[in-house]
Amino acid sequence: MPSTSDHDVPHALEPVDTEKPPPPPPPFVEGGLRGYMTIFGAFFALFAAFGQSMAFGSFQLWYSQNQLVEYTASDISWIGSVQLWVFFVSGGVVGRLFDAYGPTWLLASGTIILTFSLMMTSLATKYYEFILAQGIVFGIGFGLLFFPSMSATATHFMKYRATALGIAVAGSSVGGVVFPIMLQQLFDKVGFGWAVRISAFVCLACGVIATALVSSRLPKRKPGPWIDVSSLKDVNYAIFVLGSAVTCLGIFVPMYYIVQYAQEYHISQSLAFGVLSIMNAGSVFGRIAPSIMADRIGRFNTLIPSTALMGIFTLALWLHAHDLATITTYSVFYGFFSGSWFAMQTSCIAQISRMDKIGVRMGMAYSLVSFPALVGEPIAGAILTRDNASYTGMIVFTGVSLLLGSLITLVVKLRINRSLLAKV
Repeated sequence: MPSTSDHDVPHALEPVDTEKPPPPPPPFVEGGLRGYMTIFGAFFALFAAFGQSMAFGSFQLWYSQNQLVEYTASDISWIGSVQLWVFFVSGGVVGRLFDAYGPTWLLASGTIILTFSLMMTSLATKYYEFILAQGIVFGIGFGLLFFPSMSATATHFMKYRATALGIAVAGSSVGGVVFPIMLQQLFDKVGFGWAVRISAFVCLACGVIATALVSSRLPKRKPGPWIDVSSLKDVNYAIFVLGSAVTCLGIFVPMYYIVQYAQEYHISQSLAFGVLSIMNAGSVFGRIAPSIMADRIGRFNTLIPSTALMGIFTLALWLHAHDLATITTYSVFYGFFSGSWFAMQTSCIAQISRMDKIGVRMGMAYSLVSFPALVGEPIAGAILTRDNASYTGMIVFTGVSLLLGSLITLVVKLRINRSLLAKV
């Protein structure tokens, strides 16, 4: 049930617009050739950008044993956290630009910047160089590929929007399977530098495909304000963003630390890298199957249990996973339900937003959750260091964050419809 709070804002608070109103979008057609091409292009964009980011656990382990051996796990995790923060915080800017100009030139820019960042990472040797190249510059390219792809896909679908977005975002999980395996093999065979350069060329090819195929059905229009005040006054939207922010404190922790955790229990490096790929493989199914189900039982009805089950499996299973079989089992379940969470975010934002505000609302949401995403992994690393390499405190922090995030999001569903069984 869409939120109507956008229409409740007093007209006196709205700026007077003497410009000619933008042309209306063409009559809506569910999917169509352009819609299906956009899903295909978005899949490749997320394969490159999000897939590479989800493989950071591979870099975390490599850096701890090679270039950054003198740094703590918390120090190294700041590289990935800065990457995520820049990606998230860019959403407000990129979403506004998407609403005004469409996806094509944003995707082209993102492809160039992402490729450049990986090339610079391959040459880096010092901590600050990794922060700049793999953290800041990569995060910018990541945002320029992710937000236009997801927003554009949402404009082509209504009835099957969750399914379409789930298929598109599954590209990130496929990339999360491929890149750790590829990097682990290439690190040993051609060395760090060429391994990262080869992954850069893969990302370049994917970005070119995305730029050529992704389109939006909405007409270009005059850029709106940088901050959409009416959206911030929408209580459902504000609570949803708060729930996502709390979830982001913990959701990336297993992806960053599962490889290092596996090695703590004397699992070989190749199998430890494989655990991360298994987690991302579970995420592939988690992004598609729940998305198809969400169009039938409700997007919030899918998102909320998925978030809660991430927390439950983290506390009940990861806390007691001390061998390869148990760690692998946890990785499969966590990957599946985290994939569902990522797939449902855009669908839920779109459900409580007008179509012409999907881009800016999605961008603002990611910008606002960027701060917990920035500090979540370093907090986990600091807890690990404080506890003398005992993972118990870190795992409890992760699980509690996820459970609390699910409870806050439940408030939005109950505000839309108080019946727990209602399709929302």
